[in-house]
Amino acid sequence: MAADTTDIDTIRELAERWLADDPDPADRAELRAVLDQLPASAPELADRFAGPLTFGTAGLRGPLRAGPNGMNLAVVTQAAAGLVAWLAAEGGTGPLVIGYDARRGSREFAEQTARVATGAGRPALLLPRPLPTPVLAYAVRHLGAVAGVMVTASHNPPQDNGYKVYLGAELGGELGAGAQIVPPADAGIEAAIRAVGPLAEVPLGPAGQVLGDELVASYVARAVEVVLPGGPRDLTVAYTPLHGVGAAVLTAAFARAGFPVPGVVPDQAEPDPDFPTVSFPNPEEPGAVDLLVALAESTGADLAIANDPDADRCAVAVRDGSGWRMLRGDEVGVLLADHLMRRGVTGLYATTIVSSSLLRAMCAARGLPYDETLTGFKWIVRAGGGAEPLVFGYEEALGYCVAPDHVRDKDGITAALTVAELAAGLKVHGRTLTDRLDELAAEFGVHHTDQLSVRVDDLRLIADAMARIRAATPTTLLGQPVTTAQDLLPDADVVILRTEGARVVIRPSGTEPKLKAYLEVVEPVTDGDVAAARSRAAVAVSALRTEIATALGV
Repeated sequence: MAADTTDIDTIRELAERWLADDPDPADRAELRAVLDQLPASAPELADRFAGPLTFGTAGLRGPLRAGPNGMNLAVVTQAAAGLVAWLAAEGGTGPLVIGYDARRGSREFAEQTARVATGAGRPALLLPRPLPTPVLAYAVRHLGAVAGVMVTASHNPPQDNGYKVYLGAELGGELGAGAQIVPPADAGIEAAIRAVGPLAEVPLGPAGQVLGDELVASYVARAVEVVLPGGPRDLTVAYTPLHGVGAAVLTAAFARAGFPVPGVVPDQAEPDPDFPTVSFPNPEEPGAVDLLVALAESTGADLAIANDPDADRCAVAVRDGSGWRMLRGDEVGVLLADHLMRRGVTGLYATTIVSSSLLRAMCAARGLPYDETLTGFKWIVRAGGGAEPLVFGYEEALGYCVAPDHVRDKDGITAALTVAELAAGLKVHGRTLTDRLDELAAEFGVHHTDQLSVRVDDLRLIADAMARIRAATPTTLLGQPVTTAQDLLPDADVVILRTEGARVVIRPSGTEPKLKAYLEVVEPVTDGDVAAARSRAAVAVSALRTEIATALGV
């Protein structure tokens, strides 16, 4: 059906106004080309001008394209100007530190952010090169910055980029020092961004001070403190940064900690914004770690480790029978927690409402404080409200914080070091990570977790599914009565269903156009037969997936 003439005129007017204020000649040319294709290009223009990108779970994140509903120099300039104005209005002092990954536009967006900061009279410190997100989070605390910006889209598709904001101690408080922003800061920054006038009137200064490699060396030196000195180090590791920025920092950390330097997948070793060897640069996605597993197999590795492109997540694969399998985030999370507990690390252990309930059971049995939060590390690092010091936090999406005083966010480098320490210690006794998982299952029961994840092109499908589950909430799951049906609205768009032996958490993804249902079945181990319990749990989770898909209409 042809677009309405009035709509086309409105879209054209919006686009022309944007063009007049866009500081990037390439983006202006791109948008002009789309305008010249009207009326055929009306749907594309309508999408580009559907609304501005707004601060969400991960700050700004979207496709690289001209217009307010994309990541581009104009949007970044406006975001930086709003952030700097908000910092000033809140009375924040000190420099703004800025990091960036190797995606298209990342360095340019970082340098523009620095120019906006210096143009407003605030010092700007730029990381020396494309580096992992945890290095930026560390730098905020280490340098006493008022805030930090990380230009990254993490594990999103190649056509995306993003913009994360961290606060220093002055405005973030003790729990939020070096952590991602939470309300009301996000709303305040968003309001300040909307109040920015014409971009031509935003003063721009120099591109800040480029920091030296001593910052990276400092991060590495602190990172290796997560492992105890003098422990076993005999471990062969295969590794991939998935075309991201983690390789140099991770291999340096392993070497400094005394581990053999991991073998790196050659075709994925260097940063490449096209991510040419994977269909999707997320180690959780099917096929993403095929080259890693091939390297692990060919080198006889004890362990295979993958970071996502900005190295804040850590994936672990282990030999399982004649092949290899990727451990679930929940499995790595409880292994790390158990390892720290066995080392005598006391304090608060935390995870999220969508992660396995096994950590809760472990803490209860061992007399350790526990808390669970909404999804996202901005909440995990604030778990417990400060009543107990956080010593470990994880989320099932491959995110682990093993040293909150080092990096108050997920950190794929320190997580990899800690996994290596655990695996090397077990290897001395002829045992593996899967052996330790079986021990935990024998003690606490099999906690089998899985996901139903549905990617959509139309976000209305997600809203419809959430409305459907609220209107017709299941009263039974796996033949057991639903004992709890919890709706977290208005605080969060989350529905939680529980039976005596199962739990389902349903929510839209905060970073991708996905609807997610997090499934868990707890199966007791009888007569010490862990394998039989795992088999029963797997069958139950499969049936649960079918029931929930039907209830959601997906």
